[in-house]
Amino acid sequence: MTPIDSAALDPSVWTATCLAQMERATAELRRGGPVALLEGDEAALVLAAEMLEQPALAALLAANGTGQGGVGKGIRLAVTAERAEALVKQGLVPPAPVAGTEGDYRLLALSGALAAEAIRQVADPTASPVAWLSAGIAPAADVAPALCQGAIELTKAARLLPAALIVLVPREALDQWVDPAFRLAARDLAYWRRNAAGSLRRVGSARVPLEGAEEVEIVAFRPGDGGKEHLAIVIGKLDPAQPVLARLHSECFTGDLLGSLRCDCGAQLRGAIAAIAESGAGVLLYLAQEGRGIGLVNKLRAYRLQDAGADTMDANLQLGYGADERLYQPAAEMLRQLGVGAVRLLTNNPDKVTGLAQCGIEVTERVPHVFPSNDHNERYLSTKAVRFGHMF
Repeated sequence: MTPIDSAALDPSVWTATCLAQMERATAELRRGGPVALLEGDEAALVLAAEMLEQPALAALLAANGTGQGGVGKGIRLAVTAERAEALVKQGLVPPAPVAGTEGDYRLLALSGALAAEAIRQVADPTASPVAWLSAGIAPAADVAPALCQGAIELTKAARLLPAALIVLVPREALDQWVDPAFRLAARDLAYWRRNAAGSLRRVGSARVPLEGAEEVEIVAFRPGDGGKEHLAIVIGKLDPAQPVLARLHSECFTGDLLGSLRCDCGAQLRGAIAAIAESGAGVLLYLAQEGRGIGLVNKLRAYRLQDAGADTMDANLQLGYGADERLYQPAAEMLRQLGVGAVRLLTNNPDKVTGLAQCGIEVTERVPHVFPSNDHNERYLSTKAVRFGHMF
């Protein structure tokens, strides 16, 4: 399947095609393979830095400048501005401003002498810093912004560290390196971001009595891009004519399932179910956005950075992610499909109130949702209050 021409397709066909291409591309990145991004007359091979192995690096070096009139610019590494700042502090990247930088990324030129392991260390803040790496890294500004930002977007969508290797190749040479199924137009990434939530489909439901809430139906919603399902835990009988008591809960494997004391997620989950049951009816949306949207593996990396002294926000920034990567469109779409247009929101987070409202769901009231701290999560809760603006 070749990159699609949006002007030539029915919007519904474009949606399905774009989502299918994203699913293939992110899966390929997670297995360490390259994908191609296209922008105008330019084509780039993209590979997730986290997954780089020496054979793949050798292939990228071979692809550099292939074909008649080859590009030959060398290997570039696109990282987020947050990760670049951390690399400057470690002395791995020159502190001078990076010319030609746009948006939230920085582009770096890598020496062909760098090994795959060294490049992985550049991408991963939990790896031990290696001082000699600085000799093989220099600022660059010779790749189109859409390709750089698109490469980072792809790694984020694949739940990998947001750092991507980029090699420009002639479009006529793409067949030598990337199957057509793994080629994307960079412009389609923005379309995917806007429309992935709208592709949610209700795919299954069942009555599941819970401790303290026996009248419960769990409804599963599947995104069209092949990602993880979101769940709606509907307690009692909803009355769409009235604002519904609701809770947006991002999944937390460590807190919800294992009872981790590093966060308050488990207490918030069970407390919300109890509060909704006591009120008579409502809904808890269990969203597949682990670790404020960075995924479980990256959350564990963030924990390591926190153990080394970073707070919750700074740990995410050091990984190259934003402070909070969660999206509210999926929650809003789930509520709409449940017939809910207005909610009384169980939350301490003002961003959830704003986010839902921006997605078309009226929030008539913020209902506080506070639980006692313990010796392990006091700093975590303090960071929520001081840096994220949570209201306890």
